[in-house]
Amino acid sequence: MGRIPKPEHLSEKTCDLYVDRYHSSCYIKKISRVTAEPNVPFRKQLKDEIQSKRQYEKPETPQKSQKRAGDELLSQWELTVGLEIHAQLNTEHKLFSRESYQNTFQRGALLPAVRAALALGCHIQNRSHFDRKHYFYADQPAGYQITQYYHPFATVGAITLHHHDGIASEDGRSVDIGIKQVQLEQDTAKTVLQPPSEALLDFNRVGHPLIEIITLPQIHHPQTAAACVKKIQALLQAVNAVTTGMELGGLRADVNVSVRRKGVDAALGQRTEIKNLSSIKAVEDAIVAERDRQIAILTNGGTIEGETRGWTLGASDTVKLRGKEGEVDYRYMPDPDLGPLIIGNDLVQSIAAKLPQLPDQTIGELVQEHGLTLKDAKTLVALDDGERLDYYDSIRHELANLRTQSTNSTNTVEQDADQKKSDVTVANWVLHQLGGLLRSTSPSSAFSPATVPPKALATLLHHLAGNRITGRTAKQVLAEKFHADNDDARDIDAIITDGRLWLEQMSDEEYEAMARGV
Repeated sequence: MGRIPKPEHLSEKTCDLYVDRYHSSCYIKKISRVTAEPNVPFRKQLKDEIQSKRQYEKPETPQKSQKRAGDELLSQWELTVGLEIHAQLNTEHKLFSRESYQNTFQRGALLPAVRAALALGCHIQNRSHFDRKHYFYADQPAGYQITQYYHPFATVGAITLHHHDGIASEDGRSVDIGIKQVQLEQDTAKTVLQPPSEALLDFNRVGHPLIEIITLPQIHHPQTAAACVKKIQALLQAVNAVTTGMELGGLRADVNVSVRRKGVDAALGQRTEIKNLSSIKAVEDAIVAERDRQIAILTNGGTIEGETRGWTLGASDTVKLRGKEGEVDYRYMPDPDLGPLIIGNDLVQSIAAKLPQLPDQTIGELVQEHGLTLKDAKTLVALDDGERLDYYDSIRHELANLRTQSTNSTNTVEQDADQKKSDVTVANWVLHQLGGLLRSTSPSSAFSPATVPPKALATLLHHLAGNRITGRTAKQVLAEKFHADNDDARDIDAIITDGRLWLEQMSDEEYEAMARGV
């Protein structure tokens, strides 16, 4: 068929076009002066032109105008955030016990604290001291809290946040956040609000050992602050230093927020503290709200007062709780009843030698050596407090043993390639196939390796790799094993056999006979 000449009525503004007729369809192809783009259906081309014209002619809405003005205002200010993270240590001991009316430090509280500090890259001090932090509040029956404000047991650490940790795009590929100190302290009572005007106090956790992690004020974006809290939580869980995460109340964050004009103010602005944030989302949202509040006050000629503020999830503003004048407000003093805490180098070296691999190292290994995508590697490390990762490792080892028994290959290059391909397959089934069954049962279903034992899933994947069953059959058998009753003790082979699901290979003669019978 001949080519339809270029229509002369199309303007240069629209673009140079020509029409190809192919069978019964008409296509428009855009001619670029540099490179030609693929064929685009004529109907879609017209639709795109109309939408583009409407968008160009559409007036800016008040909401978009307000957002643009807000972005321009934010660009004139620098936000600075410091974090104070309180984490319950993984120990059954209180921080102190009473012996002959004297507080005695419980050594069992020290081990998880040192693990946490080492995971954060901190230097462990051989000698530290306890202080009394005085304040009157209903959750503190003694009138003071024992802490380590002046001489903490760990100082000068740092963590690195990467792009895949969820930091703000303005921070680039990675950002380092310094850890000023990690200190031991006693927990207070838990306050349970009873609207409209009552509160209940749970004193069961009073005296339980906490660590307080204080970062340097080196965070400049709410998204990065939230990522920092999440990363610290993952590190503490990886070294078994804490009981639970934020979702169950085992970790809480206070944020110190200040703003200053870019290129105008040399010193940091007056900071305010937002207390007891109990989720990652609350950290980010509270910082955004307080940043905007401070900018609005300063823009209108006001001043920021040093104070402690509160935040409720879903609110649009922070609220004042009480005034604050710094450490003088708390009347810190050395505790006269407690001696120094002495930590030997031999203990620190022993704990450091037994630390498990940290999340960043594990993720890098899964990506580089196992061939997993970054997304799958992160998910595998984060799920079920590391239990899903252990499950994955057990399956890949079982599968490697099965593969060794069934092959005589001595080519190490082939074996390494097969192992990496196998690792990717295992991860896909652990995360997506088995994960899909967990989510279909209940979004909150707890993962248990006993539901589909590692050996069972390894056997299933071995049969799939050997073309003894099809992919569809493998999914069917996994679902049957997953939903099996406790009294169903059949293994994978038995389930396949009972269902007559083995893939039977046919000879050439059988194929020919089947074809002739059609």
